[in-house]
Order: sequence, then C-alpha cells, then structure tokens
Amino acid sequence: MALEWLRRENGLKDHRLFDDSHFGKDAPTVIYEERPVLDDKGQPVAGIYSAWIWLNNPAQYNSYTTEMVKGVIAGFQRASSDRKIVAVVFTAVGDKAFCTGGNTSEYSSYYSKRPNEYGEYMDLFNAMVDAILNCKKPVICRVNGMRVAGGQEIGMATDITVSSDLAIYGQAGPKHGSAPDGGSTDFLPWFLSMEDAMYNCVSCETWSSYKMKSKGLITKAVPVLKKDGKWVRNPMVRTDTFVDDGEIVYGEPVSKEEAAKAKELIAQCTIDFEQLDKEVNALVWKFTNLFPGCLIKSIDGIRAKKKFFWDQMKLANRHWLAANMNHEAWLGFNAFDAKKATGKDVIDFVKYRQLVAKGSLFDDNFAEQVLAKPKT
Repeated sequence: MALEWLRRENGLKDHRLFDDSHFGKDAPTVIYEERPVLDDKGQPVAGIYSAWIWLNNPAQYNSYTTEMVKGVIAGFQRASSDRKIVAVVFTAVGDKAFCTGGNTSEYSSYYSKRPNEYGEYMDLFNAMVDAILNCKKPVICRVNGMRVAGGQEIGMATDITVSSDLAIYGQAGPKHGSAPDGGSTDFLPWFLSMEDAMYNCVSCETWSSYKMKSKGLITKAVPVLKKDGKWVRNPMVRTDTFVDDGEIVYGEPVSKEEAAKAKELIAQCTIDFEQLDKEVNALVWKFTNLFPGCLIKSIDGIRAKKKFFWDQMKLANRHWLAANMNHEAWLGFNAFDAKKATGKDVIDFVKYRQLVAKGSLFDDNFAEQVLAKPKT
C-alpha cells in the first residue's frame, strides 16, 4: 500500500518484479522486513530503512527449500529496486544456524534421480546467488549460527560478514555426495590463501568464526553469550594467540578437558544478539553517510572479481550438479536424510571405493552395499 501511495502521489514507478507472495511468517519461508536506519545515537532516521531478509526454517537449520530460494530472489530484487533502502541484511531465524545449505530432505525425496528437475532447481539457485551479487545496495551477512555448505556459499556472495562467535563455517559437499560448486570453488580462493581454500573446501572441517576472522573470510566476530550481565567469548575455541609445535593457534578448538568445562559455562549463559545487531546497525549507518552512487560503484568493483569466476563456471556447474543427482548425490543425500534411522549420515566410503576398484555396476545393489542399514 505504501508503494502504491508513493507512486500515485509522486508519479514514481514501482520496479519490483515480485509481489509479497514469496514472503511469509510460517516456516519454512523467507521473511522480508524493513527496519529504520539508526543513527550513531541509536535513534531512528525518518524515511530510510535497511531491508532484512530472513531465512525462516530453524527446525531444519535454515536449510533452504525451493520455495525459500524463490523468496530470497524476490527479497533481494525488491530491496535492490527500492529507493528508500540503504542496505540489505541477510540473516536467519534462531540462534543455531544461519544456513546449512539446500534442504536435504527435499533433495533426497524429490530431486535425487531426477536430474532435469534438479537442473531447474539449480537455475533458481544460480539466480539466488546472482540476486545477491547484483543487488544495488550493500549486503551484510548477519551470521547468527553455523554457516556451512550452501549456506557458506550464499554467505560468501554477500559483501561484509559480521558473526556470532558461536558460528562455525565450512563445506560439506564431498562428504555428502556433491561438490561446493554453488560458489565456494569460485569464492574461497578470493578470501583465503589457495592452500587454505583447498583444504577448507575438501576437508569438510568446520572452522570457528575467530579462525575465519584471522584468515580474512569475515569482517568481525562478536560474543553472544551473556552471564550475570557480562559478555562471555565462545569458550569452546581459543581466543588467545600462542604457538603450539611451531604453529600459531588461534580460533582452534580447546582440548577435550577444557571442552567439558566450556559446555558447563555455556549452559549457564543466555544467548543475546545485542552486540551483533549493534555492529550491523553501525555498518548501515556508515553506508548511510556515503554517496550512494559512489558506494555501489565501489562495491560492484570489488564484487566483479568474485563474479568473474562465478559467471565462468555457474552454467557448467549447474549441468554437472544436475547429472550428479543420478550418481553420488543420490547416495549422499539419501544417507544424510536417513541418519535418524541408521545412526550414520554418510555412506561406507571404503566399500564404495572397493566396488569402484572392481568396476561394479552403479545400481540398486551397489547402493545397498554402501548405505547404512536401519538400526534394529
């Protein structure tokens, strides 16, 4: 209604491509919210806003369904074309996860062994990454929890990341039947050294927000745990710097003995995103006090380096990812989705390689030999 009134009163055109049908409050969905810009004293500024795009599927760690992907595209196009929006904040509901990637339940139940359908889905996924990279407003990733797999990919497509210090970051593709070709193989070498990019990409390890900050993947990590009114840094990782066996250790997990005490401390704390939101609001205020045209030209100049390799590979990757739904992804996603029944979220990799070494036919019998059996 506000946009219609503005158009009637001032003769301004509405450049939105989508209506509000892609947004909602009931999970799983995407929430689109406008928040007033806050000045350096925390007071709202009249007439200008930040657009908050929320992934809303906390029960499944904010993994995105097909319909949610459409919602993200619609949200970024809307924010990009809205003249009163200063910046976009891309975040998620809850305190456990920003995003863990595509919804593996949907992958296993619908897309596996349907390569054409998954190709259509990948066209939407690519459009989602493009919507972030092409947004004509600066994009802040507000990381409220784990950012892994496809969640890491859409997060790296944003411009600046501020993070809960409880968040972890990483890839999962090679462990679960895919490759991180939704952006990570394109973006990681821009953020990390080639060696770190390679290891992070294929190891499927998750790294702490402090480690990622020290390596340059994110801009800031802030504490979100509070006890007796005082902030507590994530006790599960080292936030001091020291040398262990000749290697600088920062942001690495604490020892097993320390971890037990750390978990006890966490149980005594509450999670509070006050500092995280303060950092987000400060960035929006910083952007507010820059020429908007010069700001977005500068941002697009930096984005162009990420976009170059993304644009080179996204179509070829789309076709491979679709074809792979008849192959390793079929096994990997079904193994992951069956973990409650089997107790395992991965296949028997040794058996898989033994079958490959024999030249075995990749069929249902092959799958039965490598997939875990339901617990009795």
